Formats: sequence, structure tokens, C-alpha cells
Amino acid sequence: MTTPAAQPAPRSPLRVVLLAVIAMGLVVLGGGLAVALGIGRDGAAAPGAVDVGFSRDMATHHLQGVEMANLALEHSEDPAVRGLAFDIATTQTNQVGRMQGWLALWGFSPTGGDAMSWMGHDMGHDMAGMEMGDGTVLMPGMATEEELANLRSLQGSAFDVEFLRLMIRHHQGGLEMAEYAQAHGETEVVRTLAKAIAQSQTAETDLMTGMLTGRGGTPLPAP
Repeated sequence: MTTPAAQPAPRSPLRVVLLAVIAMGLVVLGGGLAVALGIGRDGAAAPGAVDVGFSRDMATHHLQGVEMANLALEHSEDPAVRGLAFDIATTQTNQVGRMQGWLALWGFSPTGGDAMSWMGHDMGHDMAGMEMGDGTVLMPGMATEEELANLRSLQGSAFDVEFLRLMIRHHQGGLEMAEYAQAHGETEVVRTLAKAIAQSQTAETDLMTGMLTGRGGTPLPAP
């Protein structure tokens, strides 16, 4: 029997510290996996603009997905939505650690460069004015600050519908990025991860579309 979710509590300083420690551990893990998979060894392909740009931008894209998934664990009372959110948060946090670990191993900062330029997009032109409160440029599928604030204000079934709507669009935006990196990445690890992301997000989008329909909602326009 599922116990109803408690009202979300403010994040304690200890929780913030623990989250930071976990995130750093995942970066180290990503670097360790990179070495195990051959990055940096003699004969391994050097990362190109697509590898670096994808790792930076997809990590940023994923972090918003993790933020929304964590909100679902606090606001939703639906076991199916909570289960989906847990899977998304766990998988994408792990993938962020891997990508940031690769960037560290390659000698690049986790942020920087022009968003989406590795795909030939000029975000300043293509998405003029689409910025987060901290100045981060919104990539395809990402929610605005207003949409996130609205999501945080919801509970129960109303939250579930809006969460699914935003996460479907989020996955759709990330899919194009993953498919491009799979086709154009120089390193095998980036192409392999991009393929896994494309496959999992396609499957999850199909699942969430069915869940949304079953809850009386309709998808947002695709990015």
C-alpha cells in the first residue's frame, strides 16, 4: 500500500552538502569510466567540437530534467509518476557525472562556449530572449523560469499532468541533440552515450504520452 507523499520540506544545509558531495563523486566516477573506456589512451580519438559541446550542453539539459524529476518526488502522489521520476533522476544524474568527468579528463571546463553551436545553431538568433534567470540560454525543450515556478506551485493530479507535459517536451528537445552527437561525435564514448540517451528518451516519451492521455492531458507543442 502506497503512503501518501508528505508536504515538501525546505532543503536543509546538510542535504545541500550531501547533494554537492554526490555530484562531485559522479564527476570523479565519470572520469574513471572514461579511463576504463579508453579515453586518453594512445590511439583513442581526440574529442572534437561535437564531443565537447554535447557533453556540456546535454549535462546542462539533463540537470533541468533532474530538477523537474525531483519535484515530482516531492509533489506527486501517483506511484507511476513517482517511479518514472525516480528513474529519470537516477539515470540523468549518472549521465551528467559521466559527461562532466570526460570534460575534466579532456581539459575542458564543464560550462562555456556558445550553447548549441556544435550543432550549427546560433542560440542568440534562433531563441532570442529565451534565457533563465541566471543568464543560461534555454536549449530546445527546456522549461522557462515561469513554467518551473508554476510546476512548483502544483500538487497531486494537476502537478502530474503539467510534469508530464514539460518532461515530454524536454525529452523531445534532448532527442535531437543526442541523435546529432551519435552521428557526428569523434569519440566512441560520446557516440555510445548519445545513442543510449536517444533510445531511452524515445521510449520514455512514448510512455509519458500514454500516461498523459490517461490523465486527461494533452502534450505541449514540440520544440
